[in-house]
Amino acid sequence: MVHHFFFVPFREQPIYSTRAHVFQIDPNTKKNWLPTSKHAVTVSYFYDSTRNVYRIISLDGTKAIINSTISPNMTFTKTSQKFGQWADSRANTVYGLGFSTEHHLSKFAEKFAEYKEAARLAKEKSQEKMEMATSPSQESPAGELSSPLTPVTPPMENINGTDEICDTTPNSDARPEPAQNALAFAHSPAMTKHWEAELEALKGNNAKLTAALLESTANVKQWKQQLAAYQEEAERLHKRVTELECQSNQTPVIKSQKTELNQTIEELEATLRDKEEEMEKLKEELENMNDLMEQKDTLTQKLEETELRSRVLEEQLAGAEQRLEENQEEQENFRKSLRTLLELLDGKIFELTELRDTLARLIEEAS
Repeated sequence: MVHHFFFVPFREQPIYSTRAHVFQIDPNTKKNWLPTSKHAVTVSYFYDSTRNVYRIISLDGTKAIINSTISPNMTFTKTSQKFGQWADSRANTVYGLGFSTEHHLSKFAEKFAEYKEAARLAKEKSQEKMEMATSPSQESPAGELSSPLTPVTPPMENINGTDEICDTTPNSDARPEPAQNALAFAHSPAMTKHWEAELEALKGNNAKLTAALLESTANVKQWKQQLAAYQEEAERLHKRVTELECQSNQTPVIKSQKTELNQTIEELEATLRDKEEEMEKLKEELENMNDLMEQKDTLTQKLEETELRSRVLEEQLAGAEQRLEENQEEQENFRKSLRTLLELLDGKIFELTELRDTLARLIEEAS
């Protein structure tokens, strides 16, 4: 993985920024993610007004960990609630961003779609301008005469980033015309406007080609590194082919090993079937245990209710026994009182009897 150290040109201005953890796909496995930042960093969309280009840039200090130009064929994909990714064919990698919230991910995806559409419209507009610049005028304002002159595309040697334009006057020997007609065309106001438009178009093409040349020059180093990586991959594949050829010479050994492996697999499959049967039995026993546990819980609950009722009955019995003892004590006291009364009554009866006998004797004596 190669990181470039650079400063963002002043003509590019950030138009949206957020913070996220940055990842790149592993170039070897093309499956695992490799973190390019130890913590969340600022990820920004930049707009180059000169080239009409949108880029995604992220710096970790002065180290560029993302430098991706948005093109119309790119797609930003949400792979989870907080993670998204997109492939950059120019950088030959896949970038991944991990956000702190789903809202930040959605906002970044919306901006990606917006600037992707803007890049598409800018590309179509640029193609229309190039088509208008390269196609000759079909009509002149003075009438239906077509221009006898053909614009000449400036050669690459004159593309130097300035507004200098090559001489586009055609060779007079290449297209012989009457001198009066050529003079009339050369001095007509319509042709003057036509060539001014051609000149402006060529200036625009020159600027665009210069920007493309500068961008291609900047990517040469990256392409060389990619070429070296491809060469290493080719050498690795060549070694792998050699190894496979050596293995092909050991076919009998491989066959015997395959037979042994097949036997081992069959034994393992039989063992696996036995284990599965045991598992089924254990599942059935577990289900029975669950039923027994439910029955146990029910019986435990009933036992607790019975014990509660027993405690209530015991309390009631204790109260009844206490009341019985109190009643027995009361009855005993009542009996004692009755005996005392009987004794007193017996004494009184005895006294009355003696008194009667005495009175009877007195009556007899008196008579």
